[in-house]
Amino acid sequence: MVDLRAAIVTVSDRVSRGESDNHSGPAAVDALESLGFEVSVCRVVPDGIDSVELVLTELVGMVDLVVTTGGTGFTQRDLTPEATLRVVEREAPGLAEAMRSATFGVNPHGMLSRGVAGIAGSTLIINLPGSVGGVRDSLEAISLALRHGVELLRNPLSGHNSPLSS
Repeated sequence: MVDLRAAIVTVSDRVSRGESDNHSGPAAVDALESLGFEVSVCRVVPDGIDSVELVLTELVGMVDLVVTTGGTGFTQRDLTPEATLRVVEREAPGLAEAMRSATFGVNPHGMLSRGVAGIAGSTLIINLPGSVGGVRDSLEAISLALRHGVELLRNPLSGHNSPLSS
């Protein structure tokens, strides 16, 4: 089995200033490791477009999957989706839709998440909410498709993409 490398980026002004503990990042590490990913990078950056765009750009190509936690809500500083859209070349809306739909009837605030997902080069980038529950629920909602999608990006000559599969 091929080791798939992942990075976690926690987006939070308070955590980046040391005013609050990072709980969502470690929750994402645990969830991804249980899905067979090797989490090789964990970063914390302040909210905002520039800080998130910079770290995402740096991680593209370094890892197979980048998961962000935080910055997906309605406040003025919640700009993780906007930063992500600056980096991705192709959106993967089904992942974000599945994560949001998993909260319907369970968490009335889940529909307020503005997270997006997309592909930059051969790296998949997914925005998760900043709460521990949001991280766990979101990754659980996409767990069956996540590894397969990342493997497709990592191996462009898979049966799905070969000239013989048409």
